Amino acid sequence: MAQGREREENVYATAGASLSVRWVQGFPKQNVQFINDSTICYPCGNFVIFINIETKKKTVLQCMNGVVGVVATNVPYEVVAFSDRRLRPLIYIYNFPGLTRRNKLKGNVLLDYTLLSFSYCGTYLASYSSLPEFELALWSIKLPMEDGSFFNETDVIFPTSLPKDLIYGPVLPLSAIAGLVGEEAETFRPKDDLYPLLHPSVHCWTPTSDLYVGCEEGHLLMVNGETLKVTLLNKIEDKVPTEGRNLISPVTMVYQKGGVLISGIDGFVYSFTIKDSTYKVEDFLEIEEPVAHMMFSPNYHMLLIQTDKGSVYIYTYCEKPTFDKVLEACDGKFQAIDFIPPGNEYCLTLTHSGEVCVWYIEDGTCASRIYLNTPATVLACSPSSLSVAVGTMGGFIHFLDVRDAEAPQAIHKAFPSKWSVQHLLYDQRGIYLLVGTSEGYVFIINANPSSLFQILGFVEVGKDILQISTVSLLETDIVEVMVLSPLPETGRSRLEIFTLPKILPQVSASFIDERGRLKDALIHKFRYEIEHSLSSAVLDFQSHQIYGFCNQVPYICSYLLPEQEHSGICILKPYQKVQSKHYGPGMLSLSPHGLWLITIAKGGILCIRDVHTLETFVRSRSHSHQGHGIQSVRISMDGQNILVNGRDDGTLVYLRWRRLGGNLASEIIHYCQKLLISLSNTMDEENDYLSIQQGESLNLESKSEHTINENMKPSIDSSQEELVQVDNLKEMPWIQQKSQEAIKNEVKLFSKKRKEIKTGIKALAKTVLTMMEENETVDNIAKLDQKEFGLDLEELERLHDENEEEVAKIRKDAEMHNLAKAYLAELIKEECWNSMAVKGRALKCFHMPYVVENFPMKERTEEELKELKRVLRQKKIETECLKLRKEIVEVQSTITLVKKHHEEEDEEEEEEVAVKNSNLPNYLLGSLSTDFGVQAPLLSSQLELHSREEKINQIILLKDVIYKVKTAFNNEFDAAYKQKEFEVARVKERNVRIKEIILDLDLEEVVWQPEFDNCEKPERTLIVENKEITAQKMLNPWLKAKAELTAAREMERWLLTRGPDTRHRGLMDMMGGVLEVKKEDILRMVIPQPAFMVKPDALWSEEERKQFKDYEKKVKELNEERDKYRKSLEAEMKKLQNSIQESTQNFDEHLKRLFERRVKAEMVVNQEELKINNLVFSLLLDEEISSREAFLNNYLTRKQEEKNQTSEAIQKAREDLDVYKEHYDNLLAEDKVLDRSFRKEFSEIPSHQVDILYKLFKRRPRIHKQKMHSDTANIVPFGERPESGKLNKDGFVQLMKAMDDLDNISNMPEGLDPSVWDHFCMTRRAKVENEQKVKQKAAGLMEMMAFLRRRTEDDDKLKQEIEKVFHELMVLQEEKVRFQLNLTIQILLKQGQVELENFQLLLEYPDAILINKNIIEDLNSVIRTQGQKKVASMMESKDVHKGIFQIEWEHKKMEMEMEDLNQKAWDIQMLFFSRDRQKYLNEPNYETLIAIQIGIMEQTIAVLEKTHKKNVENCKKLLKKLRRYSNQKDVANYTLSCNLREELVAVSERKDICNAMGSKLTCEKIAKERYENMMQQQKLTNIAKQQAEQISILQAEVERLRMKTFPALVQI
Repeated sequence: MAQGREREENVYATAGASLSVRWVQGFPKQNVQFINDSTICYPCGNFVIFINIETKKKTVLQCMNGVVGVVATNVPYEVVAFSDRRLRPLIYIYNFPGLTRRNKLKGNVLLDYTLLSFSYCGTYLASYSSLPEFELALWSIKLPMEDGSFFNETDVIFPTSLPKDLIYGPVLPLSAIAGLVGEEAETFRPKDDLYPLLHPSVHCWTPTSDLYVGCEEGHLLMVNGETLKVTLLNKIEDKVPTEGRNLISPVTMVYQKGGVLISGIDGFVYSFTIKDSTYKVEDFLEIEEPVAHMMFSPNYHMLLIQTDKGSVYIYTYCEKPTFDKVLEACDGKFQAIDFIPPGNEYCLTLTHSGEVCVWYIEDGTCASRIYLNTPATVLACSPSSLSVAVGTMGGFIHFLDVRDAEAPQAIHKAFPSKWSVQHLLYDQRGIYLLVGTSEGYVFIINANPSSLFQILGFVEVGKDILQISTVSLLETDIVEVMVLSPLPETGRSRLEIFTLPKILPQVSASFIDERGRLKDALIHKFRYEIEHSLSSAVLDFQSHQIYGFCNQVPYICSYLLPEQEHSGICILKPYQKVQSKHYGPGMLSLSPHGLWLITIAKGGILCIRDVHTLETFVRSRSHSHQGHGIQSVRISMDGQNILVNGRDDGTLVYLRWRRLGGNLASEIIHYCQKLLISLSNTMDEENDYLSIQQGESLNLESKSEHTINENMKPSIDSSQEELVQVDNLKEMPWIQQKSQEAIKNEVKLFSKKRKEIKTGIKALAKTVLTMMEENETVDNIAKLDQKEFGLDLEELERLHDENEEEVAKIRKDAEMHNLAKAYLAELIKEECWNSMAVKGRALKCFHMPYVVENFPMKERTEEELKELKRVLRQKKIETECLKLRKEIVEVQSTITLVKKHHEEEDEEEEEEVAVKNSNLPNYLLGSLSTDFGVQAPLLSSQLELHSREEKINQIILLKDVIYKVKTAFNNEFDAAYKQKEFEVARVKERNVRIKEIILDLDLEEVVWQPEFDNCEKPERTLIVENKEITAQKMLNPWLKAKAELTAAREMERWLLTRGPDTRHRGLMDMMGGVLEVKKEDILRMVIPQPAFMVKPDALWSEEERKQFKDYEKKVKELNEERDKYRKSLEAEMKKLQNSIQESTQNFDEHLKRLFERRVKAEMVVNQEELKINNLVFSLLLDEEISSREAFLNNYLTRKQEEKNQTSEAIQKAREDLDVYKEHYDNLLAEDKVLDRSFRKEFSEIPSHQVDILYKLFKRRPRIHKQKMHSDTANIVPFGERPESGKLNKDGFVQLMKAMDDLDNISNMPEGLDPSVWDHFCMTRRAKVENEQKVKQKAAGLMEMMAFLRRRTEDDDKLKQEIEKVFHELMVLQEEKVRFQLNLTIQILLKQGQVELENFQLLLEYPDAILINKNIIEDLNSVIRTQGQKKVASMMESKDVHKGIFQIEWEHKKMEMEMEDLNQKAWDIQMLFFSRDRQKYLNEPNYETLIAIQIGIMEQTIAVLEKTHKKNVENCKKLLKKLRRYSNQKDVANYTLSCNLREELVAVSERKDICNAMGSKLTCEKIAKERYENMMQQQKLTNIAKQQAEQISILQAEVERLRMKTFPALVQI
């Protein structure tokens, strides 16, 4: 990587200039990791940042291919690996601290890596990629992979807890139900078999290879690494949990000795002490922010805690634990950056939340922070004072004092507008601050603090300002400003250039209008347009040309400005064009001295070009396009320091010149010195004023707080509205204040003109209204449309067009919606109606709430009919074969005893028996299908369905039975439907006559007319009638014209066909429209009165009196005829109604029987379907058993093959072990031989020297080993790891080096020959080498023995699994046989014949068997005989008791008759006998006497009639007088009613006046009513009290009387 970086820099450094990265500031978005005990690292943008925890020193490693992806570290070897983020990414491996590349890995990944992880030994690297591969790769060696499923699942191959169904057979595993027989059956799970409950979020390993897993639900699990068994750890509650600190969702977890450390989103770190299957929670640390990641250092001295914001804390374990902050993150990514002038000591950054940070340029550490607590957008530093301007989303501009960079303070706040501030820019000399807003306004603010940052005015430009550029040279008195804005409608860019004089603050009042806008003529504002779009543009220092960065094409162009002034818009053409070699749209900026053009873009590369030739002389890649490139760049005044800010990667890169040519450096340094000298006086003055302003701002703040507190108190003099107005004025933007002031001035100036305009508008509106009212009164021909009175015709036309477009859109949507609905309706109709051979319909009764539905049926397909024919043919053949077999057997047994005619009789009997046997009883057939006449002689008995083919044939025959039952019922239903149609037609026919009779009799009766409902005629639902459409039908103009023409033609045709109507009019005029009088017209006949009846009776003549008598006679005869005819019509109507009632009731009874038939048919269908379902279930279970058996056989075959392989592996391992053990024994024997032969080899020297040499021979050098500190050893959970081969080699090398020290001549004993010493050293070396070989062989032997033991255990497991499979196969075969013999039979039982009450007893038949029916019938006959005998004896005793009761009843009857006779005799004696009865008995001529009395009564009646006639005549005369008097009274009453109406009006008016004025009277009335109610209530209360007293007295009297009735018990 370093080589690649140098090679790239050599390519770009064409002019002897190059840039180098000095430091990078950014905060971790991924997990921070340790690379050694004192260094951490994390990726940030294109860099990997290393931080030394002790010294806080940073080291940067740059990835030249883009953004760094994922990072992994290996502590023992201090190696870091990271991936880049590009197409087909690579993995780079670097060592630390040298930062030299060790390896570059290239895999088959297409997009990105998501995880990297080293093994402890550092030789293996695991990587995991994202989509589309999701590939897990292991680099350097290929290791076996395991399943990775840690869920404690049930055994899907040999389940042990499946329920046993005693009725429907065995319950098999899901794989057998799915029909799987291969290897996929071992891991099969259905879709809806969801894993429940927990969602793991974090985990950590233990020294024993167990895994602790934390879940989102707050549970803690422990997973055994070998058995994969999951244990849920239980929490021990020692105290009540603190409110608001419930650990619900752990985010990170690390293992410590005896437990784990866990942190969640609450900002606390908890210590979990785990013991067995329980844990105890204690508070460990409190962090200010939510924790995102925790990690221990390699030596377990420190605990790293990373927050979700990116801050890093270190907790150090020692005698006094410390808690330090290593890295404090900013609140979000950097929005803007800038240098504090002159730019060689401090720089500033701004985040979106309003956090301003001051950084040291030397090392990139944070000097101070200040929080504005408001969303911020841009930042700029003033060249003329140590002040900083910060723009916000709300339109405010905050000014900060940075004279003391370690303690910046806010000193002022300006509010030019409410729009978001998008651009902030100081000119080169710091005279003005230019503020660009989102609405296209550029505000000019005095940059000097001495002016309190006065807002001088604004310039209105295009919206969405892209860039503001200024030119402010030392030798001029003006500031040139250029603003770039886009023109998206035309695809062009607009440039607006204006000039600000240096004396503008003194003469600002003359340069701006009343609204604060700078006058274009005074600032020399010119507009230019460029034919293509630009993303950035700057104005050169000579103001002769513009440099622009093209937006759509990768070019940088220069444009010459015209020397002559112009009006309007001037089009600029490119003068010079070079390729930018950037990716995407970019930004341009000029260096402080104006000779360098700095370009940045989305590609992340910074280029510095010569402003004259536009050639690049230095180029640096600080960011990449994956992070959307560079957002902004700033260069210091002397050009030595460059800050580059990324757009989305959150990285701030500080660049410094590594090499810079002499001319390049001298020019900018000279300009910087010159500029600082010219600004020194101004800067000193303004900085001094900043100190004064800072104190005044503090005093003003304290005073303002005091005044605010006073204003908050309630005051009598000031109102709440005034306070609100004062607050609004404080927060009102400057531009709004100016606008309000201008409006007030305009209102004062043009008040008269406004009144005139308003008066004219009112007059015009009144005129238009008058015209509209007149328009309503004219004829339709002269009437104008409403829209013609609109004054704004263009607006009306636009609204009309919009309306038409909206209507067309709605119409199109409605058509598409209707089309979709029609298509859906057609599909439903085809599926549910057209495809039905028998349409579903219903029948309703006329008078009863019965509804009978038929069975909708589809036509049977050809395949179904073909299959049915095949089954029927097969069943017939089987029946014939069975019959022939019986005949053969019977013929062979009786061939010598039976003759030919007897054989024929036997055959007939056998056929009858066969038919009888075929017709099984209903209780064995399992349904009532025979009740519908459906004979199924070919159905097999339920006790004979054993094979699969028989069951399938039985299902086909049962479906045929169901079809026949439905067909039989549907035939009955069709007959009933036709009968109802006939009845409805007959009722309609009779109703015609009933309506005529009702019309003749002038009755108000309603005729009952039966109709078919939609359920009875469902085809009507599919047809939409016109009366069902409530909406008005929309017709096109041509359709309306066609309808009118058709109507006119129809009218003409009707008039032609009608002809002359002279005859019809004559018949109507002369004879009432009929030629002869019908009998029906008697009721309407009227005999005309004679004309003389108008005269009084006294004026009639004799002839007229005779005519009057004839008239009365005719009227009487007509009335008699009418009565006779009316009675005949009423009798006829009653007869017709009774006939209708009777016929409809008969139909209802028939339909009621059909309803019962429908219920029975549905019951039969359900019975047959239940049998089909039982058969289908048995077939499915048979398939499942077969699948299970095939799977077990395949599984057994695989396990046997694995058993053979393991046996071979064990045999080979044993052979290798024997060979290796033999080598080990040989080495051990050689070692012993060397030890024993030592004295023999040195037998020539003295024995005391031999003893000394033997001691030296046994002596071994001590190799220094690092020992852990005692307090650290207590917290390190992991022990020493097993050494690898490389470490063993290193240890052997160290041992040999230590042996060289022992072999030194200085360690030789005195008096020993040097040759002997050399021989001794060689012998001792051989001994040590042999011992090392023995140790290595012993370790290898132990590993081989462990390997053999594991293989043996695997072999035993396979043997157990094979035995288990054999056992499962045997159990399955037994279940299969039992299932085939144990059939499910459906039996019909009548109600009341079920003897067992508990249904559970019906489900278990462990000892039940099927026996012959005759045995039960014999037992029942014996029981029946004994029961009959017992019943007979009981009947005899019953008869005896009955005789006794009869005699007693007759005796009582005779006694009652005797009492009746006595009562009759007494009644006769007491009978009343009147005088009339005595007279009738005593008088002999009783009839003559009665006749005389009748004559006397007749004479009396005649006298009474004469008297009555006279009285009637007198009454008639009196009635005439009364009528005349009544007419007079009517006239008087009418006059009085008119007067009364007027009086009522007057009374109502007086009443209203009284109600309005007499509230006092109403109150008095209410009080009076309340008083009366109270008096009445009091009266009722007194009455109730009196009645209560009387009731108590009466109760006492009743009690006394009741006591008198009790008998007195006196002791004797």
